[in-house]
Amino acid sequence: MTEAKQAQTAATELPVAPGVWAIDPAHSSIVFSVRHLGLSKVWGRFDRFEAWTQVGATVEETKVTAEIDMASVDTNNAMRDDHLRSTDFFNIEQHPTMRFASTRITGSDNAWVLEGEVTINGITRRLVLDVEFFGTEKFADGKTHAGFSATGELRRSEFGIEFGLLPIGVDKLALADKVHFELDLQFVEPS
Repeated sequence: MTEAKQAQTAATELPVAPGVWAIDPAHSSIVFSVRHLGLSKVWGRFDRFEAWTQVGATVEETKVTAEIDMASVDTNNAMRDDHLRSTDFFNIEQHPTMRFASTRITGSDNAWVLEGEVTINGITRRLVLDVEFFGTEKFADGKTHAGFSATGELRRSEFGIEFGLLPIGVDKLALADKVHFELDLQFVEPS
C-alpha cells in the first residue's frame, strides 16, 4: 500500500476531516460539581473558554488544546464566585487561566479517551477524559459542526486547593476533594 493510500485510510478512521477545528462557544459548555457537606452537589460553570482540535492525518497526529478563563466561574451565587476567585481556590490574580493539552487520543466510532495534562493554580497534572462523539451536521453558516461530550474527575488538593477539606464526620468533608466535570463541545470545521 502506498504512503498516500495509508494516510487516506488512516484519515477515514477519524470522525472529522483534518485541519484546525475551533470551538463554537455559543453551543458549548463547561460545568462542574462538588459535593457540599456530603449532602448535595454544588454546580458551577465557566462562561469564557477557548478550545481547538488540530486534526491530523491520523489519531496520533491529532491534538486538543483548551484555555479556561477562571474569572468567568459562575455558581449562581456571587459571594461564592468571589471566594472561588480568591487565593483560597483559583487565585486568579496569579493564575488567571486553566490550560489543557492532549498527549494521547484512543478509541473509535463514538467512544474515545482523551489523555492530557491540565494546569490549574500553576500545577500540572495528568488528566483522562471519556469522550463521546455525536457526529457532524451542516449548520446555517454553511460550515460543518462536530459535537463531543467529555467527562472526568480531578482532586483539587492535587492542585494546591485545600480550602474546606475539613472532616465533619467519619466519611464526610465540608467540601469534597473530588470535582466532577462535564464538557459539551461543538467545533467548527476549518475555513
